[in-house]
Amino acid sequence: MKGTVTSPCVSICALDEQDVCIGCHRSAREIREWLLMDDAQRLQVLDKCAKRAAKNNPFS
Repeated sequence: MKGTVTSPCVSICALDEQDVCIGCHRSAREIREWLLMDDAQRLQVLDKCAKRAAKNNPFS
């Protein structure tokens, strides 16, 4: 079953040294597998993204 949680993509698609997008903070694997995930999996990815974003925020 495909999920209803929308992609966090912000159209700034560039991977850093750890293969994490600097725009949405998903890993390359998470981006690649997004369409195959159900909502629970997508919400887990979004939680990881929020943590990555907070960790890498130069203004915090």
